[in-house]
Amino acid sequence: MSYPLPGPPPNPADAIEGALERLDGLENVPLEEHVGRFDAVHATLTDALSSIDKV
Repeated sequence: MSYPLPGPPPNPADAIEGALERLDGLENVPLEEHVGRFDAVHATLTDALSSIDKV
């Protein structure tokens, strides 16, 4: 029986770029939504940077 090989690992640079794009236009988002955006970006950046260090 053969198992499919996993694909290449996700590129952390793509995740980082996507996270930073979520901050675009922040000045047009209601202030009460800023914390949620910052939390989501922080989580994405933390995951991406952790994958680089293999932590």
